[in-house]
Amino acid sequence: MAVVSIKDFIVDMELELLYDAEKTELEILTSNVNRPGLQLAGFFDYFATDRIQVLGKVEMTYLTDYLSAGQRRDILEKFFAYPLPCVIISRNMDIPEELMEIARKHKCPVFRSNLVTTKLMHSAFIYLDMLLAPKVTRHGVLLDINGVGLFLTGESGIGKSETALELVKRGHRLVADDAVEICRVARNQLMGQAPDAVRHFMEIRGIGIIDVRQMYGVGSVMNRKSLDMVIEMEAWDSSKEYDRLGISDDWCTILGVKLPKITIPVRPGRNLAIIMEVAARNYRLKRMGYNAAQELAGRLQNSQDEF
Repeated sequence: MAVVSIKDFIVDMELELLYDAEKTELEILTSNVNRPGLQLAGFFDYFATDRIQVLGKVEMTYLTDYLSAGQRRDILEKFFAYPLPCVIISRNMDIPEELMEIARKHKCPVFRSNLVTTKLMHSAFIYLDMLLAPKVTRHGVLLDINGVGLFLTGESGIGKSETALELVKRGHRLVADDAVEICRVARNQLMGQAPDAVRHFMEIRGIGIIDVRQMYGVGSVMNRKSLDMVIEMEAWDSSKEYDRLGISDDWCTILGVKLPKITIPVRPGRNLAIIMEVAARNYRLKRMGYNAAQELAGRLQNSQDEF
C-alpha cells in the first residue's frame, strides 16, 4: 500500500479536484485501474473495489442518457457504498448532480481530467506503478552517460562526485549525487532519482554545495534514469588482481534485479571520467552483441590453429 497526498496526486496526474471527502491523503493498494461499466449495469460480482475507478464517455453516457433519475440514483448508491479509493471522470465531462451528492454522502473523493479515457488510464498505470514500486535508497551517484544509466558506488571520499562533475562538464547528465532513490518499476528494470530536497545539488569537498543545473544549464541534469550498470570505485590495492581482459562477468543485485558490475581501482593519475565513458560505450556494444574480449580471444585461437 502507498499513501499519497491529495495535493500531490492532483499535481502529478494533472487533475481537477471536485470533492476531497475531507481527506488530505489517498491510500492506494494497487496500480490497476477499473472502468466500472458492468457495475453501473448492475453486476457487482468480482467488483475490484480496491482500484481507482475511472468513468469514461461510455459510462457517463449510460448514466445520463439510458437511465432514469431514479435508476441512476439507485445504481450510484450501490456503487459508492463500496470503499473506493477515488473516482476520476475523464474528458472534462459534465457530472450528474446525483453522482456528486452520493459521493459526498459516502465520502468518496472525486476528480476530473481533461484526458481521453484511454490516455488517462495509461497515465494512471505509469504513475501508480512508480508510486507502489519497491524502493530503496543507496549511497552513490547516478549519471546518464550516452544513454546508459551508470550508478557509481564506493566509500565516501573515493572521488565519485568529482568524477561525476567531470562527466557533466563533458556533456553528460547528472541524475543524483550522494543519495539515490531506486525503485523497481518492472521485473528486470530499476529506475533511480534524487530525493526532492537535494535534486540537482552536488557536494564537492573543499568547495561545498553546488547547483549543477544553475551552473551548467538544464541540459546537464535529468530527474529520473534507469540503472543499467554499476561501477564500484575502490582504492587501488597492489596485492589484488584486477580484471584486465573483461572476460569474467560480475553482478550486483538491487531489489532482486541483477545488474552488470565493474570494479574500477582508483589511484592518482587515472583519468576516471574517460574510463566511465568507455565503460558505458562498451556496455552498449555488448548489448548489441559485440564483445571485444571475446573477439580478441577468437583471433588468438585462430592464430594458434594456423600453426
